[in-house]
Amino acid sequence: MRKIVVGSFITLDGVMQAAGGPEEGFNYGGWSAPYYDETLDQIAEKQKQPARDLLLGRKTFEIFASFFPDHEEIWPGVNSVTKYVVSSTLKESDPIMAKWKNSVILRSVDDIRKVRQTQGSEIQVHGSGKLVQTLLTHDLVDELWLLIHPITLGTGSKLFDGGAIPAAFKLAESTATPSGVIAAHYLRDGSIKTGMMG
Repeated sequence: MRKIVVGSFITLDGVMQAAGGPEEGFNYGGWSAPYYDETLDQIAEKQKQPARDLLLGRKTFEIFASFFPDHEEIWPGVNSVTKYVVSSTLKESDPIMAKWKNSVILRSVDDIRKVRQTQGSEIQVHGSGKLVQTLLTHDLVDELWLLIHPITLGTGSKLFDGGAIPAAFKLAESTATPSGVIAAHYLRDGSIKTGMMG
């Protein structure tokens, strides 16, 4: 069984929306930029290399597909791996599918489960807030790579907005950057034990 690994930039209050730029008309788009430093860059590169198969929501897929075919030097190998995009409306005939080779449309949680049961590398999820919430709800996240930024926004889509099931994670490693970002790598570690919250 393949692991599904979710990587996300988040704020202290759990917001993940538009960390890199003003997408979706979010007032605080690009909120992660002031915290970017060399250490954070090294951590992000470690998470991406070598390039592994991707599982993306439609919006993130379209952003990536409009950029990476012409800029593989930023993420070597990303154009060669399989890109799974979860969408109920995207069609194989849509031009964006032809632009980013090795892209496959998935329609449902069952489709994701089938891919997870195949042989191959881990499957990475980047951005894709609604998809991540669906994965958490259906207990399909094996690892979390969180880049926790020392800022609160009070608004915006959050990592755990979608009603994640009770689950335990084990901290595998963590690093603090000079700008105050905490990089935390968590492994899925079973269900919440009865009474632990009491």
